[in-house]
Amino acid sequence: MTDAEVIDTVREALLITIQISLPVLLVGLLVGVTIALIQALTQVQEITLVFVPKIVAIFLSMFFFLPFMMNTLVAFMQELAQKIIGG
Repeated sequence: MTDAEVIDTVREALLITIQISLPVLLVGLLVGVTIALIQALTQVQEITLVFVPKIVAIFLSMFFFLPFMMNTLVAFMQELAQKIIGG
């Protein structure tokens, strides 16, 4: 592999990492902001009120987005294997 091919492969891997993690991170962000807004409006400052819904939402989103994540990773790995086999 040439230097340009290695750089392109690393760039693609980084973009796929962002693409895979973005839905889960957005769910965590939205749930966290919603809970913070509710806490600010009601002045309830219970620390577990932030973590428990966020953890549940992240696990549910991971379960929901897992087929998309696996398809993306499998496609990238097949493309990478073809590059390795092709020389």
